[in-house]
Parts: sequence; C-alpha cells; structure tokens
Amino acid sequence: MDARARRWWKEAVVYQVYPRSFCDGNGDGIGDLAGLRSRLEHLQALGVDVVWLSPVYPSPNDDNGYDVSDYRDIHPDFGTLADFDALLADLHARGLRLMMDLVVNHTSDEHDWFRRARRSRDDPFHDFYVWAAPGPDGGPPNNWASAFSGPAWTWNEATGEYYLHLFSRRQPDLNWENPRVRAEVHALMRFWLDRGVDGFRMDVINMVSKPWGPDGRLPDAPRLRPGGPQPAFGMVTAGPRLLEFLRELRREVLDGRDPITVGEAPLATPAQGLALTDERDGALQMLFQFEHMDLDSRPGDPRGKWAAVPLDVRAWKASMFRWQAALQGRGWNSLYHSNHDQPRPVSRWGDDSSEAARVASAKLLATLLHGLQGTPFVYQGEELGLTNVPFAGPADLRDIESLNYLREAVELHGDTPDQAMAAIRRKGRDHARVPMPWDDGPQAGFGSAPPWIGVHPDHARLNAAAARADPDSVFHHYRRLIALRRRHPALVYGRCEPLQPEHPRLCAWLRHGADETLLVLGNFGGEPLDYALGDALPRGEGERLLGTHPASTGDSPAHGRLRPWEARIHRWAAPGAAPSVTRPG
Repeated sequence: MDARARRWWKEAVVYQVYPRSFCDGNGDGIGDLAGLRSRLEHLQALGVDVVWLSPVYPSPNDDNGYDVSDYRDIHPDFGTLADFDALLADLHARGLRLMMDLVVNHTSDEHDWFRRARRSRDDPFHDFYVWAAPGPDGGPPNNWASAFSGPAWTWNEATGEYYLHLFSRRQPDLNWENPRVRAEVHALMRFWLDRGVDGFRMDVINMVSKPWGPDGRLPDAPRLRPGGPQPAFGMVTAGPRLLEFLRELRREVLDGRDPITVGEAPLATPAQGLALTDERDGALQMLFQFEHMDLDSRPGDPRGKWAAVPLDVRAWKASMFRWQAALQGRGWNSLYHSNHDQPRPVSRWGDDSSEAARVASAKLLATLLHGLQGTPFVYQGEELGLTNVPFAGPADLRDIESLNYLREAVELHGDTPDQAMAAIRRKGRDHARVPMPWDDGPQAGFGSAPPWIGVHPDHARLNAAAARADPDSVFHHYRRLIALRRRHPALVYGRCEPLQPEHPRLCAWLRHGADETLLVLGNFGGEPLDYALGDALPRGEGERLLGTHPASTGDSPAHGRLRPWEARIHRWAAPGAAPSVTRPG
C-alpha cells in the first residue's frame, strides 16, 4: 500500500440518510434536519464515518427532492441554512463527515433557469436545457422513453419545441454541452464545499453527455418492446464527452481539496468504471454501478426491473468478482446492496420468512459485502435488518415510479392491477422510504404526528431500540463488521482472490494484505452446506475473527459444514507479523 493508495474515503463506511423518512424534529410528519441531529448518537454508536444526505434543497417534490428548484438553499420541510450549518457542525464535532447529494443531470421545471428557458428561444437560459424540433410526424423528435414511463419529451408551446426529460416531465435535462451550465455546476459545488461539506454523491452523473449525431439530432433507441417509447438509458449512460466533462469538474472544483466523490452510473461496465475512477487520470473516486442490482430481473422483459426472477448466487459472485478484478490497484469500488431506490435486501435476496432466517440472512449479506474491496454503504434501517412492507394497494404508495408503473403495467403489458401490485411489493422504492423505526411507539418513534408515508407494520418488533438492546442483533453485527474493518487493513486494501466461483451457494474468497490473509466464507442459502477449500488456504487453522452464528467445533476454514445463512471471516498472519488484536466474534 503506497501513500497514494491509502485514502480516508477508502477506509470509511458511509451511512445514507433519506431525510424525509429518518426522524421528524418538529411534529409535521416529515423528517428534517433537526430530527437527524437528534439521532446522530445512533450513527456514532454504529461506527460509521460519513453521512450521505439525500437531497434537502428546495423542490416541488415531484420525485421526492431529486427535482431541485434551488441549489443553494434548504427546503422549508427540512429547515433552514442555519439548521444545515448546525447539523454540519454537530457531525464534525462527532468526527463524522457529510456527503451531499448532487442532482445536476436535470433540474425541477420550477427552477428559475427553466422558467426562463421555456419562455423564449432568445432567453439567455434557453440553451441551459435540451430542446428539439418535432419529428417527421409532428410528434417527439425520437423514440426515447422516460424512466418514469411515457415519452422522454414534452411539448413546450411558447417556443414550439420539445424538451428532454429522461425522468419525470417535471425534471428537464440540463444541456452540459453549454459551458455556462458546467460553470454553474462548478460554482454550486464550491458553494457547498466552502460551507464545509465533505463531498458529493452525483445523481445519474453518467447521463450528462448526450449522444448528439452529426446531423444535430439525438438518434432513436433500439426497439426493445412492442410499440411506444423505447428505453433510452443505453443511449445516454456513456456519452462521448462524459469523461471530458467530469475531468473538467475535477480540475475546476475538486483538485486541491480532499472530498469524497461517488457517481451514480446506471449501466456502467467495469471498463467504464475504471476509466472514471482511475487514480491516475480518472475523474471520480468511485461509482454506484448497477450490474449486481439488475441480476434479479428477467433479461429482455419489457417490464424492466419489475420482471423479477430469483437471484442466481453464481451471477452475483461473477459480477462482484468482475468489478473487483477490473478496478484492483487502479480504481475503487463502492459496495452496496441497498439505498433509497431499492427494496430491502433481506426480503429481496435473503429470507424474511422467520425471525431466525431474517437475522441470519441480513448478517450474511452484510458480511459478504463488507468482506469485499471497496467502500461499504449502509442505508438507513439496513443495520436493523428491515424487511419489505406488504403494501395493500395504491393508497399506501407515494413513489412516482411505482404509481406510474401501476398504470403502465395494465395499459402496455396487459397485467392485472393485482399483478402490478405484486411486482411493486417485490421491487418498489417505497420499501426504503417508510419511516425509520426508532422504537415500538405509535409512530415508531419517528415523530409526534402521523408521517407522510405509513410506518412499517412490524415496527413494534423491528426497531432501533430493540436492536441495540440485543447483543446478537443485526445492528451489533454491523457494528462489529465496521470495527473489524478498522483493525484489519487487509479488509480494506487486500487483493481479492475468488475461491470456487461456480459453486451455486458457497461464497468464499481470500483477501491478501501486506501482513495477513483473510478468508471470507458464507452459505448464501437456507439449507446447511458442506464445503472443502483444501489447498487454497494458507497453512494452519488461522483464527476466527467474526461470525454470524456462535462458534462451534465445525468452524475449520478448510472444510466443514456451514449452517443456513452462516458467514465467517478467518485470518492468517504472515510470518513475523504482529498477532491480531481482534477477539473472535
């Protein structure tokens, strides 16, 4: 590990807060900055290093804050700039850093830039957005679909043009080809960095370079489903000027500072990930890539992510190992199973059918993720092993994506409303957005008023107070994993060597550090599993550092039996290395 390789953000663990759903400090049913300040002790007890704060800017909330109408202020629902400064001071006093959400592929249609842009083609802000003349039939200029259903183009009567919105029609895409747009983005980033924030998560940042053709048009997307607009992400997630734009951002804003930067990058390939995160000439420190998040969707199905299939563990391992190998020694991985856009991992890939299975599978998923090379991300409630919510019907939902899909599933795919709701119960984003359950009280300790979306129906059992009181809970397993990562550099920097990658349930790999080798071992399934690793391991039995289950006589790393959803981490010290200071867990 040379001096360049060791960076604070590689050794950190990040905790994402979705502020609307974290804690309500003023009794209006909406989480806010005061509520977050009141719960910082929970994050400190968990042991995380960075808080990633989802958008708190002014917004009409068409997409819950990811439609920003003012980049330099705080939405009144969350507080004021003074409240933000107080939160930042509290975080820093506790040794925690703050990562803001940066949403600059698009704005809200209520942003002053767009209000001016849509009035006249002669307005100086008109070229801040992506416009196009009607197509040959007088309709949209190409066949692109919005991520939230329907066409990605909306007609603007005042200028006689269509504007592009890859998401909601109320989220018009910015025109990054315009250097004034990029300069404004650089300036607003400096505004927050100068205020003291410690970095940015950059929303769909790999979509900012659009694939303009030599004729000045944006070409049609391939036809992947019968009739109607076609999925367009494949057209826009690796645009020709993407790396140029982001390198410019790095030079103009980030060089000379030491922030954390994470780019959300749907459809990114390992090669693109390396180009963007290469420490020598890249632009960002890590990406949120989606390859592993798409493994439980049926390939080619026009329903997209809603066409769920069981996870193939071999495919999960192949994806993880592919990214580990591609970025080794040059780039850096983010590690996540959960965020504000994903269902709860224990319901998605684990087993929530019983309390024992829920706890064991949540611990296994955490152990495997934290056992890879990269920076781990924990989403609020993940450390409690929260499950999906059995939403009864549309009245329980708030997310624009799910509500639009209910209509689209019936109109475009011929599904029944019940089939559409079943898909949403598996993959809907609202699972991650129900209020954080703090205790077993009427509003789950979230606040004094009924919240903006219903509380988890099982919050009397699944809550932070109960988890922290139980030394064998999912919370304390996360706490031990985070502490273990601090004590063992090989768990952060060690090279990953896969073992038996084609096994349908066994997850096993070595992490090779300068003075120790670690084995991460897990049974990704609900039945006992016999294993034999034999000559693949260092000599000797090593020591057991951590486990999801109580230690037993069958805990040999070389061979034995793993209980359902069991995971362990073992260590061998290099000859002459200091002994471990970690007690077996």
